[in-house]
Amino acid sequence: MTSITSVRRSVDDAAELLQLPDEIRAVLEISKREMTVQVPIPRDDGSLLVASGYRVQHNRARGPFKGGVRFHPDVDIDETRELARLMTWKTALVDVPFGGAKGGIQIDPGQLSRGELERLTRRFTEMLSPVIGVFDDIPAPDIGTDPQVMTWMMDEYSNLDRYSPAVVTGKPEGLGGAAGRDSATGRGGVDVLEAHLAAEYRTIDGLRIAVQGFGNVGSWLAVEAQRRGAVVVAVSDIEGGVHDPTGLELDSLVRAVAAGGSVVDTGLERLTNNELLTIDCDVVVPAALGDVLSASNAPDVKASIVVEAANSPTTEDADRIFAERGITVIPDILANAGGVTGSYFEWTQNIQQFTWPRDRFDKELEVRLGSAYEATRTLAVEKAIDLRLAAYCIGIGRVAAAIQLRGHG
Repeated sequence: MTSITSVRRSVDDAAELLQLPDEIRAVLEISKREMTVQVPIPRDDGSLLVASGYRVQHNRARGPFKGGVRFHPDVDIDETRELARLMTWKTALVDVPFGGAKGGIQIDPGQLSRGELERLTRRFTEMLSPVIGVFDDIPAPDIGTDPQVMTWMMDEYSNLDRYSPAVVTGKPEGLGGAAGRDSATGRGGVDVLEAHLAAEYRTIDGLRIAVQGFGNVGSWLAVEAQRRGAVVVAVSDIEGGVHDPTGLELDSLVRAVAAGGSVVDTGLERLTNNELLTIDCDVVVPAALGDVLSASNAPDVKASIVVEAANSPTTEDADRIFAERGITVIPDILANAGGVTGSYFEWTQNIQQFTWPRDRFDKELEVRLGSAYEATRTLAVEKAIDLRLAAYCIGIGRVAAAIQLRGHG
């Protein structure tokens, strides 16, 4: 059973618990707009590349659409649609004034030259330009995209309209990016973990953490967790992972990856990505792709806490197994909400043309995510439900309330 099925079940269960009217459920089920486009560009060798691109805008009852753009071979309309819905609940959960959207191109960016990637990004932006905008839909980086891609999107949109730094988030600081946005998703995951630990009268000191996915999110999360006193015992990337039960020296791993290599190039004890999920540790953090925790490996997970830094890493079957085993899952719409929260901070700074210092950004992030965790835990205890269902109830309830007040979605 896939994570998409799990998300749909969570939405249905939350709607049932909230006793939402059928007409509100119908609005929440259907996307406001879905675009499928063919993106043609000339390749460096003179041939023509035609890639499939998507943008799904799910709901705007609480504000303009907001969601990432991913470049990955597995991108399709079904995945994009589900991720857009997830963004709707996530933005509502952390109480930022956005609705949910998602987009992407079905391509492996690693197979493109820099020039090809720029042409593809600009052409895709041109095709999306009628439906995105500062107060309409604000894209952000996701898997396979980065601040440079966001810069190309912002520049292309600005060429078509006017200088509009707030049309995308996740930009470099020199072009309207916010100090703290690059680390916000990973740092936010640690903020939520610490809020959870504090609620159970525990601290992060000495906690053994394993992180699957040492990209932007996973690397920042690992470094920040270690800075606060945790012991990071394993990390991995697409090539595999490394393990040291006494704690990894993360600086060398960060340097290896920044130089274009892999964490496995450092000569440490190696393990596979699947082995990392079941090693002896206190907290396991899936921070890469979805569906990595399933019925096949959930019985072997030794951690007592799962922090979902990736989108939909846990299938419904795995969720059930974790509940039976007493393993706490901090759900993705809460655990990785630091990204969209940080994007909100960047967007507001762009609109105001006023920048915040890094310490203000980090403090605001901690406070907002801490409040979201507290509300989620309070509802979970009150209703005797898990954190995932409680988070969905809060997010969906806020969207439903906005729909009823405005009279549309």
